[in-house]
Amino acid sequence: MRTKHIHTFEDIENFKNQLLIWSQQFDDVVWLDSNNYYQKYSSYDAVLAVDAFTGIQTDYYNGFDKLKEYFTTTKDWIFGYLTYDLKNDIEDLKSENHDALGFPDLYFFQPKRLFLIKGNQIEIQYLNAVDDELEDDLNDIKNTTQEDENHLCSEIKIKLQIHKDEYFEKVNTMLAHIHRGDIYEANFCQEFFAENTCINPLETYKKLNAISNPPFASYVKLQDKYVLSASPERYIKKQNDAIISQPIKGTAKRSENKEEDDTLKKDLLNDEKERSENIMIVDLVRNDLSKTALKGSVKVEELCKIYTFDQVHQMISTVTSKVDAETHPVDIIKSTFPMGSMTGAPKISAMKIIEDLEKTKRGVYSGAIGYFSPDEDFDFNVVIRSILYNESKQYVSYSVGGAITAKSNPLKEYEECLVKAKAMREVLEN
Repeated sequence: MRTKHIHTFEDIENFKNQLLIWSQQFDDVVWLDSNNYYQKYSSYDAVLAVDAFTGIQTDYYNGFDKLKEYFTTTKDWIFGYLTYDLKNDIEDLKSENHDALGFPDLYFFQPKRLFLIKGNQIEIQYLNAVDDELEDDLNDIKNTTQEDENHLCSEIKIKLQIHKDEYFEKVNTMLAHIHRGDIYEANFCQEFFAENTCINPLETYKKLNAISNPPFASYVKLQDKYVLSASPERYIKKQNDAIISQPIKGTAKRSENKEEDDTLKKDLLNDEKERSENIMIVDLVRNDLSKTALKGSVKVEELCKIYTFDQVHQMISTVTSKVDAETHPVDIIKSTFPMGSMTGAPKISAMKIIEDLEKTKRGVYSGAIGYFSPDEDFDFNVVIRSILYNESKQYVSYSVGGAITAKSNPLKEYEECLVKAKAMREVLEN
């Protein structure tokens, strides 16, 4: 079905850049980049999938069944995203908040052209229908020059969907739910947006990625809709019979002063509130994984480990399990979706309260971007630290959230949101 070629490149970073610029001619693009961040569970350094041969776009209704049928029929690589609102397919929930972006709830495609990068080698897989174009494409990529960065766009004015006082009110309402025992924790998000505006998606993605250098960066183009993601978080990965989930809960800013930076890192590690947030979500993830796990196989490999990124320190835990070969990969995702780090605990109650208090439909934000491979493996990030853009509607959006627990201080939560929003704001407002 696919022709495979392996090529070695001296200057892989330059080739990656050329590849990404070349990809812009296609309507369907998914680019995944680890930014050479060392991680234990890594299959590729970067992947590019372009040019849909087949595809699926649907709303949440029976979304997972449709995806399962599509993947089972295709028996090939598929790339795309799952929006947060697929929660409505799994539970009796709704998404009735304002949606100015208009992305489909679920989108995957089977690429004609696929590039898998590891070290300085690239495995190129073309569907047999287009394999005669491979040499010409390679020449085109190698001859690609830097795209023109001059584009006429007005200055971007970022607005807030929820202003500070209203944010405090909403966090206090959530705290009342916690004190009443409705929930232990919930992830409360707010949207920042700009209307009647245009951006150069690729240029914006590159700037965002350069600021953060995250391990789960992604760039998605679905015709006129774009996701520019600098995500530090893996949602879930399947590697043979192993399942790996790595929730993030706990954020601290960085300092250019080494001593101060070390102190910030140590303070995060010992922060009682951040640790309790993280442990609650680890319990939730263990419970989610146990639904498809072989008996006794769910393990917490790392608990509250601090990882350092260019913009922030993060507290990350790693939970793993083993699954039966007969278990369908889409069922594994469905049984853990949406990820606990973006919902709260207990999950369903938290999602109901979130829906009541938030103003915006989350859509792709706090969903997942990734792929399924022909041998039924998969890898998905959590869509955070991301800019969403609908070119036709001239609408740009990014959202940030924080976990609210009994020990939350509304002002501190608000400040943490601004730390998380910093990179996106810098990139958009220059």
